[in-house]
Amino acid sequence: MSTDALIIESPNPADACVIWLHGLGADRYDFVPVVKALELPADHGVRFIFPQAPTRPVTINGGFPMPSWFDILAISPQRVMNLQQLDESVAMVRGLVEQQLAEGIQAERIVLAGFSQGGAIVMRAAVDSQLPLAGVMALSTYGPSLEEALQQHQGPRLDVFFAHGEHDDILHPQLGRQAHDLLAAAGHTTRWHAYPMAHEVCPQEISDIRQWLTGRLGLR
Repeated sequence: MSTDALIIESPNPADACVIWLHGLGADRYDFVPVVKALELPADHGVRFIFPQAPTRPVTINGGFPMPSWFDILAISPQRVMNLQQLDESVAMVRGLVEQQLAEGIQAERIVLAGFSQGGAIVMRAAVDSQLPLAGVMALSTYGPSLEEALQQHQGPRLDVFFAHGEHDDILHPQLGRQAHDLLAAAGHTTRWHAYPMAHEVCPQEISDIRQWLTGRLGLR
């Protein structure tokens, strides 16, 4: 899978990396403004990588082609997705992580982040990786196939930042909470943040992400 990733290099030589996946119908530029809004230290060494999902027909949207990490075949009574495409997207993230490792970034300084569909992919990728990653940002998302992946997980415990809108009518907060509870029950460190918003990102969330991210990467 070609990612056509957008890379924002750090002011100083990179010693950490955030791989950030957009949601359904969005693109690699979607979260670029958040990098500035995070207001990281001027001399930080955090590289940001924003992959681009392939454009393909999405069944629940009438087969209309749009950027998607996997096709969603149905949402009622439960979500049904194309698991092969989901696995391909997870493998893409794994490839990006391997590239960063090859470039000298330690696993402990790699963060996987994703919004909505993108969050579903990075949670699976983090669990599958068996690596001691710095953490995962799971934003307004859910965990398809996460339960099965956790049963196979033998690696280090993850630190996962969850954020969800209380008024999200695209992905109900309960779906995010279920993923949170699965990871917590498996012994991972989880933090649940709820905000008075819909399927979006708000300033308080960005502030909370900054606090978590700088803590995980030891930034001042």
